[in-house]
Formats: sequence, structure tokens, C-alpha cells
Amino acid sequence: MEFGWTPKQNEYRQRVRTALDELLPDNWDEFYVKRSYASDEAMEFSRWFCAELAKRGLLVPHWPTEYGGNAGEDWEHFILGEEMKAAGEPRGGQYMNINWIGPVLMKYGTEEQKREHLGGIASGKVIWCQGFSEPNAGTDLAALKTKAERRDDHYIVNGGKIWTSYARKADWCILLVRTGSERKDITVLLVPMNSPGIRVASYSGLVKDGHLNEVFFEDVRVPVSARVGEENRGWEIITHALSYERVGVPRYHVGLEALDMMVEKLQSEGRWDDAVIQTLAGELVAKFEAARLLTYRVVDQRVKRQPPNTDANLSRICSLEAVQDLMDFIAQFAPDALAGGHLLLDDYYRINTPAGITGGTNEIQLDLVAQRGLGLPRK
Repeated sequence: MEFGWTPKQNEYRQRVRTALDELLPDNWDEFYVKRSYASDEAMEFSRWFCAELAKRGLLVPHWPTEYGGNAGEDWEHFILGEEMKAAGEPRGGQYMNINWIGPVLMKYGTEEQKREHLGGIASGKVIWCQGFSEPNAGTDLAALKTKAERRDDHYIVNGGKIWTSYARKADWCILLVRTGSERKDITVLLVPMNSPGIRVASYSGLVKDGHLNEVFFEDVRVPVSARVGEENRGWEIITHALSYERVGVPRYHVGLEALDMMVEKLQSEGRWDDAVIQTLAGELVAKFEAARLLTYRVVDQRVKRQPPNTDANLSRICSLEAVQDLMDFIAQFAPDALAGGHLLLDDYYRINTPAGITGGTNEIQLDLVAQRGLGLPRK
């Protein structure tokens, strides 16, 4: 693996930074970031912003040209993600469309589904949400109970989802439903969020506005043509999707940015010379850089078309441990930052509060490494 960036990759990163400088409004940090990228205001802004990125060929650079991309390498996608996340993620929920929903449809979708959805995602004007977790089926996703009953050429969906970020403004939901009696008899459906029988209820919490929503489905009719893959065979699709999701958020990159801000704050207050603080900060740098290398390893494997393995799980484990340690570091040495004293550090803390839950807890990741990577038995 080559650890240096090529001139072409450096040029691409500069193009992304230039686009951010030109497209983000002057009040981006004070108005939009303060409200989080799942707020109604940021979500609506993302439709305009992502459409502008698409015009510049910067929204889905790694996608095939037939689906609106530039047939670039996955490295460009990760460079894009690093810079967007460090800027406060102006793509809003659309990072999810680009990162894994699009690739799932390319691999498992019908030609009709590809025509209907991939162009919309590549245009930057369509927002999706993820109907996965339920009150008793988050970490144990296979325990989900939202049910879809087949009636002729439609499914009738009843149940509810929780967490569901972006649901208030989303146009579509990629939905997991139970269609059989066996534990993994799960099916994937593509559901318009304006379908009769869908109700979204937001609730408040430590995470900022817009991230916490419940979605209720009452006799929602979904055509069989909206099913992705075969009935009861959705687990393979879920596994493929999560392999993208686990390394899709560059926590290492934005974590190092937040750590730099924390060091600047301590220096300005005359507290940086403390040996304990310096040691802890050095350990955090090492952990984030380890997470970066593990993530880059996964990207390198994708570029070389190698099959997925547990490296993505290891990358997520390392990233989340570094994030949690940095959150503890902020809370211990700069608690005032979390009480209005530092907008961006407060944003980092709040947005990462659920990081150890969304996408699967570290305990689940470790189980997957043990079973799939080391070949250990479940019990």
C-alpha cells in the first residue's frame, strides 16, 4: 500500500476545498452547523449544495459514468468524505445515499430501480433515510419485527422504526421488513416517504435537532417491484451495505481536526504545558492515525477489487475507541466547551454521542471479527 497521495489526488482534494470555500455561506458555522446537518434548514440547504457539487463533478466521482459519476477510484470518494465531514457535512443526509445506498442498488437493484433512483441520487436533489433499527432490534438487527405481508403485487407494511435520521425531510426510505418466520427472513424495500400510512415523529435528546425520529407504518402499500433482491434474502444485502457504512464516516479525519481545536484552546488558556494533558493528546493522535491507516487499508482493498473481510469492522472499532477517548478528553479538560464555550467542540461532542451505537456497537463488531475473521464459534 502506498502511503502518499498522488499529485492527481492532491489536486482533487484542492478542488473539493475550493468548492467548499465558494459554496458555503458566510454564516455556515454559526447558523447551519449549530443546528446540525440533520436539521430542517441544513437538509434543505443540502439539496442545493449537492446539486452544485454534482454540476462540478464532485458528488459521486467514484460512480460509473453510466450512473452519473466520473468512474474515479474509491480514493476520491474518501477524500471527498474527509473534507465534507471536516467542514460540518454540508451534504447532510446525502452522504448516506452516496456512500452505500447507491452501491447497493448498483449491485442488487433491478434495471428499473437503477434508472429510477441512481440518477436522482447523482443529481444531489434526493434525500434518503434508513429504516433499519427498532426499539428491540438495533444492535441485534435480525430481531426486527416490522412486517410486510405479500398480497398479490403489493406488500402491506406494519410496524415502526427508531433513530431514523433525516426522516422528516427524506424523499425515500430503504426499509428492512420481516417477510417470513425464520430469524433472517428479511426483505429490503424502497419506500416513498409520502406513502399513505407513514407517520414521522421526532423526539429530542443530547444529539442535535433532526437526528432522532420514529417512523410508523400502518397498512402501507409497497409494490413488489420496489423490492431489492429476493424475498427473505435481504441479509446478504444488509451485510454488503454495512461493509460500506462502517468505513463511510471519516471519524479519524474530523477527530484530528477537533483535537487540534482542543489543543489550541488549552494553549490559549495557558494549560497546554501539563505533561498529563500532552501525553493524553499524543495517545489520541496515535489512535486516530491507526484508525486512518485501517480505513485506508479497506479503501485500498476496494480499489484492488478484493473481497470484503473483517478489516472494515476493525477500522470501525479503532475509530470509535479514539472518538470516545477524545470525547472524554474534552469533557475532562474543557467542560465549558460543552456549555456554550466552543461551538465546534460542542458540535463534535453531540454529533458523536450515538456513534458507538449507530452502525453496530463495538461489542457487535468484535463478535464479527471473532466469528468471521478468526473462525471462532458463536458460543
